[in-house]
Amino acid sequence: MNQSWLFASGAIFATLLAIATHVALHSPISPLPLPVPSYLHYPSNNLLQDVEKLGEGRLKEPEDLCFDGEGMLYTVTRDGWIERMHRNGSWEHWVLVGGPSLLGIATSLTGAILVCDAQKGLLKVRNEEVTILASQVTNGTRIRFADEAIETSDGTIYFTDASSKFGFENWILDFLEARPNGRLLKYDPSTKATSEVLPDVYFANGVAVSEGEDYLVVCETWRMRCLKHWLKGEENGKTEVFVDDLPGYPDNINLAPDGSFWISLVQIKLAAFGLISRSPIAKRILASFPALVQMVKPRGAMVVNVGADGKIRRYFDDSDGKVISFVTSAVEFEGNLFLGSLDSNFIGKLLLK
Repeated sequence: MNQSWLFASGAIFATLLAIATHVALHSPISPLPLPVPSYLHYPSNNLLQDVEKLGEGRLKEPEDLCFDGEGMLYTVTRDGWIERMHRNGSWEHWVLVGGPSLLGIATSLTGAILVCDAQKGLLKVRNEEVTILASQVTNGTRIRFADEAIETSDGTIYFTDASSKFGFENWILDFLEARPNGRLLKYDPSTKATSEVLPDVYFANGVAVSEGEDYLVVCETWRMRCLKHWLKGEENGKTEVFVDDLPGYPDNINLAPDGSFWISLVQIKLAAFGLISRSPIAKRILASFPALVQMVKPRGAMVVNVGADGKIRRYFDDSDGKVISFVTSAVEFEGNLFLGSLDSNFIGKLLLK
C-alpha cells in the first residue's frame, strides 16, 4: 500500500516537474491578468443572424472593408487579394498584394486605397499599383503588426501597430500576455516620416477620426475600451478614455454618417477562461502548448453603436455564431451595416431600421 502510494506520488511529482520545466523553457509570454467582459447588461438579440451574405464562397476571411466615392466596396482577404464589389453586385479580383496578413483598409482623399499589411506595413494602392508607405518608424523600430489606418483631411495618416512583440499569426499570444505592446503611429506625407503618437497601448487595433476631426478614437482591445486622443483645441495631444467596460474586445471602429461610431467586438467565451485569464501562471502554461492555445478562439459576434458622448446606443449580436462569427469590422453605408469577419467567407449586410 505504502509502496503504491509512493510510486503514484513520484509519478505525479515527475509529471508536474516535467510540465514546469517545459513551461519555464518554452512559454513565449510574460503575462499580466486579463479582464473579462461582462454581458449582464447586454442580453442576446441575435439580430446579426438576419445578415445578407455578399460574395459568399469567394471571400476568404474578409477582415475589413470600405467604400469609395462611387459606392464600390473594397475588402481584403487571407489569400492576398483586394476584392472589389461594383454597385450592381458583381465582384472582381482587383489587386493581388499577396500574403495572408492584409487587415485594415480605408479610402484616401486622393482616390487611393490604404491598406495595412501586418507584415509589410502601411500600403497605398493606386491605379492597381502597390506602394509601401511605411515599414518602420523614423526612430528605426520595425512596424511588426500594422493593423488599421485612417486619413485626415490634411493627408496625414494615423495607423496602429497592434503589437511590437507578436505578429498577426500569433495574435492570440499577445491576447494571453495582455501587456501594452501596441502603439498609434502617424505618417506625414510631406516628409514621408512615420512617428509614434501614442505608445504603450494594450493591442492598438481600430482607429477612427471624429466628424469634426478634433480627435481620434483608438481601440485598446485587451482593456475592452477605446481611447480618445485629441488633435485640436485646448486638449490637443492629450489622451483620455472614450468608452470603457465594453461587452467584448474592440477590434475595428468606423465613423457613422451621424457622427457616432460602429465598433466590432470580438467575443471569446471559453469555459473556465475567466479563471485562466486572471492567473498569469495558468496563462503561461496555456501558451506553452500550441494545442491548448488553439482552444482559445473567438465565438459569436457583436457590434455596438457608440455616440460621440461615449455612450452605447444600440447593439446587435449573434451569440453563438450561428450565421456570422468573429466580426472584425462594421461600416454603415446607405442605411445598411456591412460586416467583415475573420471566420466567414462573405461580407455581412444588415438593414438598419
